[in-house]
Amino acid sequence: MLTLPADLRSEFKEPMGPVTTDTDELLDRVTRTRADHDAPAAPLIAVGDVVTYHLREAGTDPNVALLDGKTEREAVAAEIRRALADAGESRLAVENPAGELSRELLVALREAIETPEATVIEVTGEEDLAAIPAILAAPLGSSVVYGQPGEGMVHVAVTPDTRDRAHELLAGFDGDVDGALAVIGVGSADHAGMNGDGE
Repeated sequence: MLTLPADLRSEFKEPMGPVTTDTDELLDRVTRTRADHDAPAAPLIAVGDVVTYHLREAGTDPNVALLDGKTEREAVAAEIRRALADAGESRLAVENPAGELSRELLVALREAIETPEATVIEVTGEEDLAAIPAILAAPLGSSVVYGQPGEGMVHVAVTPDTRDRAHELLAGFDGDVDGALAVIGVGSADHAGMNGDGE
């Protein structure tokens, strides 16, 4: 559905939020983000096996976890694979090639955000770009967490500003951007003003 053009790749090397290696600090940020938006049930969305592993080791299951069995394009350690085998109350399987955002990943992401039980999206391919649509699809006060290679975990509080930035990034992709936005629900009442085209 969408492909990341080569000239936009450098934009994705900059973290979209504060970076930490301390999971407790990260979870404090998640709690503060929910409180700041009076959204105690706002979801925590983890993009990546290692981030999800660290959250679970700290006693927190993300509401949505996107896993591809890799870290920095290498297979994750067997210990991490085993620890994530029972993650989530439900699982969705999708295909998403590297450097792309497939329609099925976007559909699964929206479904997982809207469902009350913790959901794992198992990705054949790569989930690296999923943080962008997650920021757009999640309600205000949510948190999107992903790994920054060689640095740590990035926490993105879902706010109007971070949504605007995610929208700018997504608009630079090749493909049906308006269709992708409609799939994740941008243009609905929850995202008024973000995309005037509606669903």
